[in-house]
Amino acid sequence: MYLGAIEPLNPVLLQLGPLTVYWYGFIIGAGALLALWVATREADRLGFDKNIMVDLVLIAIPIAILGARLYYVTFQWDYYSKNPGDILKIWEGGLAIHGGLIAAVVTAIVFTKVKGISFWKVADIAAPSIILGQAIGRWGNFMNQEAHGDAVTREFLEGLHLPEFIINQMYIQGTYYEPTFLYESLWNLTGFAILLLLRKVNLKRGELFLTYVIWYSIGRFFIEGLRTDSLMIFDLLRTAQVISIVLIIVAVALIIVRRLTGQANKRYLEN
Repeated sequence: MYLGAIEPLNPVLLQLGPLTVYWYGFIIGAGALLALWVATREADRLGFDKNIMVDLVLIAIPIAILGARLYYVTFQWDYYSKNPGDILKIWEGGLAIHGGLIAAVVTAIVFTKVKGISFWKVADIAAPSIILGQAIGRWGNFMNQEAHGDAVTREFLEGLHLPEFIINQMYIQGTYYEPTFLYESLWNLTGFAILLLLRKVNLKRGELFLTYVIWYSIGRFFIEGLRTDSLMIFDLLRTAQVISIVLIIVAVALIIVRRLTGQANKRYLEN
């Protein structure tokens, strides 16, 4: 193939006069809507008011996006302090999932406390939806040609048996790159399937969500080590890897402590 003929996919989905709709935002939005649909179906199945899930999502999503952007900008402050006009350009990428998750969890804790309902019950219902939304959202990175790994050969990508459109999109400014966005998407889809199966196991309340935290964090730790665009702490440690280790430790500790202290006194399928 003549490499000069390989053009990246257009990041713009629609141009309606002055309004530009980017694939990045569309894919993230589509992932959020599908995730909400999955969560409300499960809420219905459990006899839980699905409107509570809708209300929470309507509040949590914009706060999560803000948290994801602030997190990213904070760890890239050397650039954004010199280019403040770029801070709002989220369509160009730059949403850190950990920042979004932290903001969403804090929002959910406050929301459930105000509503007088169990945070852990809501978190368990939402857990498969969250990881499904993350799996879909990674394709926004694909459209922006970001969240990739080191330079590789075309033969390496072909050896992964990838479709042509993915291989071509991994050709960035004359070099092929490892599709780490795809690794994480597939890891998250696997996690989604596992969480759906664990629903039938009827774990202690809160443990489905904590299993999600552990599963996602394990995958993110290893995949982050392959990436070339990691946010860094003091130029020494990859931020996502540090956060992933902390989350795994905290999640495991919570499972143990909640069981030992009797806080996990109900199971997933109980009202």
